[in-house]
Amino acid sequence: MAAVHKIIGDFYEDSFTLIALHSSIEDYAIVYAINLGIKSIFKRASKDLELSEHMSFPFFEWQDELHDRYWVLIGNESTKKESLVREGLFKDESSFVKRHLVPEYKEVDYFIKIEHDDDLDMDRLLKSLKSLPKMVTAYSIDADKLKSKNNLIF
Repeated sequence: MAAVHKIIGDFYEDSFTLIALHSSIEDYAIVYAINLGIKSIFKRASKDLELSEHMSFPFFEWQDELHDRYWVLIGNESTKKESLVREGLFKDESSFVKRHLVPEYKEVDYFIKIEHDDDLDMDRLLKSLKSLPKMVTAYSIDADKLKSKNNLIF
């Protein structure tokens, strides 16, 4: 008789810290400000994060080898141009649809995901992020309580 093996779908258990950022500036400007403010070296990834053909998010990463941490800064909003078949006055006009990486937090502009094994001084990091120009606020989010946690696995 052959053995039956079952694969559990939710086997990804890597721990990470998630920080929400509220800022109205563009992604390249926020990365520049963060690099200056916390002495990071975020660089644009060669490809954006694409969850589907309608969802693409700007993606910046930094491998902090000194502290053995992997940082990702990613936008929460994706605006894609869609052509809809319509009749009437606006039949040739395209529409733009906004989608979010983490729909539970639609008001968040950017997320910082930090994969690490050691203790991270969150209070100092959040204070540094909040002090950046054009940064409205920054706060930590419990990623285990998110319904869309799988969108953050990349």
